Amino acid sequence: MRPPAPPLFLERRSYRQRRVRDAARLLPLLGVVLWLMPLMFAADGDPAPTSRAMIYIFGVWLGLIAAAAALTLGLDPATDDSAQPADTPETTADRPD
Repeated sequence: MRPPAPPLFLERRSYRQRRVRDAARLLPLLGVVLWLMPLMFAADGDPAPTSRAMIYIFGVWLGLIAAAAALTLGLDPATDDSAQPADTPETTADRPD
């Protein structure tokens, strides 16, 4: 029998950075759901006034902007995984002679 594997240690800072990036990626989906919400309740037969609908749409839009701004404050550009180059084979210029 194999001994149990030690628990995986994830650095707290990098873990939180990944969760913030995940939340930022979900903001457009949240926006679509919130914008489509009035269509689900408009099936009553009595549509909402245009002024109320426009206030709702722009309110959701401003809320998404505020959420994106709050999430970007929590991001650290130094820990960006996409900025790191992928594993590439060594070139002759990289090798010491």
